[in-house]
Amino acid sequence: MGIREFPGGAPRGKGIAVGMRRSPDVSPRRLSDISPQLRQLKYLVVDEAIKEDLKWSRSVEDLTGGPAGLTCIEERILRITGYYGYQPWAASCKREERPRDGPGPAESAAAAGAEAARAARGGCRCSGPRLRKLSWGLAVALCVCASWAGATQLARLTFRTFDAPFTLTWFATSWNCVFFPLYYAGHVCKAAERQSLKQRYRECCRFFGDKGLTLKVFCTRAAPFGVLWTLTNYLYLHAVKKINTTDASALFCCNKAFVFLLSWIVLRDRFMGVRIVAAILAIAGIVMMTYADGFHSHAVIGIALVVGSASMSALYKVLFKLVLGSAKFGEAALFLSVLGVFNVLFVTCVPVVLYFTRVEYWSPFDAVPWGNLCGFSVLLLTFNIVLNFGIAVTYPTLMSLGVVLSVPVNAVVDHYTSTIVFNGVRVIAIIIIGLGFLLLLLPEEWDVWLIKLLTRLKARKKEEPAEGAGDAGSGPQKSRRARPPLAR
Repeated sequence: MGIREFPGGAPRGKGIAVGMRRSPDVSPRRLSDISPQLRQLKYLVVDEAIKEDLKWSRSVEDLTGGPAGLTCIEERILRITGYYGYQPWAASCKREERPRDGPGPAESAAAAGAEAARAARGGCRCSGPRLRKLSWGLAVALCVCASWAGATQLARLTFRTFDAPFTLTWFATSWNCVFFPLYYAGHVCKAAERQSLKQRYRECCRFFGDKGLTLKVFCTRAAPFGVLWTLTNYLYLHAVKKINTTDASALFCCNKAFVFLLSWIVLRDRFMGVRIVAAILAIAGIVMMTYADGFHSHAVIGIALVVGSASMSALYKVLFKLVLGSAKFGEAALFLSVLGVFNVLFVTCVPVVLYFTRVEYWSPFDAVPWGNLCGFSVLLLTFNIVLNFGIAVTYPTLMSLGVVLSVPVNAVVDHYTSTIVFNGVRVIAIIIIGLGFLLLLLPEEWDVWLIKLLTRLKARKKEEPAEGAGDAGSGPQKSRRARPPLAR
């Protein structure tokens, strides 16, 4: 069998390694000719952006699939390295000569140790901020849970002596006026470049448009959201009068499903099958909750009020995103303060009318439980502050967990303070609604992350038997070397 000549001048045969090192223009024709370069792919560090582009590439999977995978991609590698001028071995020609055999055990261990050290250093760099965010997320979730459950329980306690849910709603919403002053106080304490109150106000007013917060903008953009805010709180508080707090807090979790449905219809958000399943679970939980108390008017009205409150909350969030878009912290604080001003200016007349028509008539002014009213308002204000500004220190998903965690807290309180009966239907309904809420917290790329996790677990399982076989193969050799010679 004769020896063929290559364009670079090196013959194909035993001297191919020498030929490749002397002439970097050589184009290989067999996969074994570039096997040292292929081994270096094992230690190649790929940029994260390139990983995202190549995560579905079959070539990457074939490279990690062992000898069979390398054989399958021989055609592609030779086409890239041989015919289009990309010669990764050309850079290695300037280094000192190395044998064609693979790296020895010491070199492999050193390379593996270096890579492990790099991974450990990278993990340490990113684990600190992540751990800090998770810690803050736990604290924020507990704060959301405590404030929402506490506000619900305190509202129910207030209605025993002060049967006026709309007046309580008006009183608590008026406290929204302190949002922007609290934000500005935090700005003065934390900002490197401090601005005056007037400058900060003008900068945040750009959120409403180029002309700022005018009377027209106030009436067309702020007023509708003020009405939705008032309806959301009033319907929820009125429902707390008629049903127990456990059912009310569990049914209010359905607002997440309503937000998805409205976003899908109005905002043309991405369709996700898992969220459709979550919405179906929420609706099924509502029906089962109604069945748990029997279809009598008292329970049905209370459940309908909570569902209406969840619907108003979902409509508020979707319209905010549609009309105003996303807001920064200062802009959100100003917007919530504007809602408080709208409540004071335009909604104050409603509690007065309800009082004189004796729809909401309370005891003399001296007997009003101001402690309960102020406590409820403070808890509701804390809930809104943490829910709107907690994203600065943690993940939104962890904040949302606080809302669903308030359901078991209310259940424990109701068990000791009321005559609620936790029958099987009610428990299943609460679990179904909670499960639907958790499914709605899944990110849009949850399926990609799940596939990545399963792929890594599968690759790790494949590596463990290979390492075990390698250790078992090296054991007898070491024992044979350590065995002393037999006496004759």
